[in-house]
Order: sequence, then C-alpha cells, then structure tokens
Amino acid sequence: MGNRDFYYSQREGEMPLASYNSIIGAVLLWGFALSAIIIKLAGPYFATWNPIVLVIAYFAMAIAGIIISRKSDKPIVSFIGYNMVVVPFGAVLSVCLQGVSAVSVLHAAAATAGVTLIMLLLSIMFPKAFLSLGRVLFFSLLAVIVIEILCLVFGWYHPTIIDWIVVLIFCGYVGFDWALAQEKRHTLDNAIDSCVDLYIDIANIFLRLVALLDDNN
Repeated sequence: MGNRDFYYSQREGEMPLASYNSIIGAVLLWGFALSAIIIKLAGPYFATWNPIVLVIAYFAMAIAGIIISRKSDKPIVSFIGYNMVVVPFGAVLSVCLQGVSAVSVLHAAAATAGVTLIMLLLSIMFPKAFLSLGRVLFFSLLAVIVIEILCLVFGWYHPTIIDWIVVLIFCGYVGFDWALAQEKRHTLDNAIDSCVDLYIDIANIFLRLVALLDDNN
C-alpha cells in the first residue's frame, strides 16, 4: 500500500511536505531579497514618480501577476507572476521608506519576522480555526479599505488606529494562507502560488509596522 501511494503521489507531481514547505520558504526569501535590492538601488528613482501613477502601476502589475500565477499550472509562469507582485510592491516600499530611520526599518523587520513566525506556528497548531476565518478576514479588510478611503477624503484619518487594525488583519491572513497552502496538493506550482498571498500578507505587516514605529520615534 505504501509503495502504491508513493507511486501515485509521484505520478501526480506531488512532493514531500518538507520539500514543499522548503520551496515556499525559499521563494518567499527570494521575494524579500528582491524587494530589498529594489529599495536599496531604485528608491530615489521611484521617489521621482507621481504617487498616483506609481499606485496605478502597482495595482495594474500586481493584479496581472496574481492572475497569471493563479491561472497557470506551470511553475515558471507562476514564478513570473510572483515576481510581478514583488517588483511593484518593492517600488512602493522604496518610496514609503524614504526618510524613515534605519533603526525603525530594522525594528519593523524584526517585529514582522517575529509575528510571522508566531502566526505560522499557530496555523500549524490550529489549521481548521484559521481556515474558518477566510470570510471574516476578507470582509474585515474590505471594511478597513473603505473606512481608510473615507477618512482620507473627509480628513478623519487616524493612522495609528488603522495601521494596527491592518496589522492584525494581515496577521490573521498569514495564518489563513499558510493553512490554505498546506491543504493544497504539494506541487511546485502550488508552492509558488501560495507565496504570492504570503508575500502580500507579510509585506503589508512590515509596511504598517514601519509607519507605526517611525511615528513613535
């Protein structure tokens, strides 16, 4: 029975769970490294862009990358889609980090790593609990986006409160997306697809923590 199960698993292109999760980790590290390079080398360049143009370019490229990654069952195409998400987010981060102290950036990076690790461990321990949060997280994030837009329009913006709420929501998303990744077939393509969501979750946590920590300095 064991040999037959192994045969079917190999035939379907699946891999051991440890290898699957290692690939997720490696692809995420690639995304973080690429973002760091963009921030280091291209920050001043993207700072010259019109903010509205930059945001529109980000959303257009990132959405296209998400669609490409999810629609494709070829790992190389999904990896291209993943990079189409990472590059514009790196550009946005490079602009947001202009003028932010290195201490705040390092503290935010350490805090992001810490909360991400905690959420991953909790997701491993309570996968069903996190999987049940999908709709709650989606509508919570949607509500925050609407509220944030209204606050900006009417001048009611309280960044500290909103930033903390967004951090909490994306912490939940880290646990949800990790649990969801474990539910998928353990293929190379699914590992890369899972990284798209996890990268967005972690990058948003980092961005908001940078804003919070920089405000406190």
